[in-house]
Amino acid sequence: MTSNPVTVTVAYHVVPGHESDFHSWGWAMLAASARQPGFLGGGVLVDGEAEWHVVYRFASERDVAAWEESSARRQWDVEAVGFSRQAGRKSVRGGKAWFDSQAPQPAPPAPPSKWKLWFVNMSAVFPPVLIFNVTVLPYLGALNPLIRTLLLCLCVTGLVTWILMPRLQRFFKKWLYPPLQALRGRHKRTA
Repeated sequence: MTSNPVTVTVAYHVVPGHESDFHSWGWAMLAASARQPGFLGGGVLVDGEAEWHVVYRFASERDVAAWEESSARRQWDVEAVGFSRQAGRKSVRGGKAWFDSQAPQPAPPAPPSKWKLWFVNMSAVFPPVLIFNVTVLPYLGALNPLIRTLLLCLCVTGLVTWILMPRLQRFFKKWLYPPLQALRGRHKRTA
């Protein structure tokens, strides 16, 4: 057993038309649990139309176990049978877990195949290298080959990095990442 505070969330499916009964029952049950040692607070929450949650917090696991195993708690569960059905229970120690993401994160899209990346890179690099070789290099013939190559690399890398690649990536996005685009397309159709 731990001395960290424990928060328990119990999910219920409420019979349609009995929402007010469940709401009254949940708050009355929490009032009864407030008389137990170690009770720190609680509430009744609605999530959607049919699923409700009763949340309560105790100072330790021992206090939660004492409340949940008590005859008073069993009587409250019997009272709720006519208008609700327990759908699940979750218990969390401490407070940090409530702020961590509970939903599974979607997997990142798979990277494009190598040949597609090669094609986009060649589409970005070949035109500036060709233009630089045809228009600028003839005027730099007297320069040291090292400096000439450095100027070529600096100009082409700058053009590719800041001008050509961002535009080509946007242009080829549907071709490079088709599963992501298909998923977005389905989302737009159903919305």
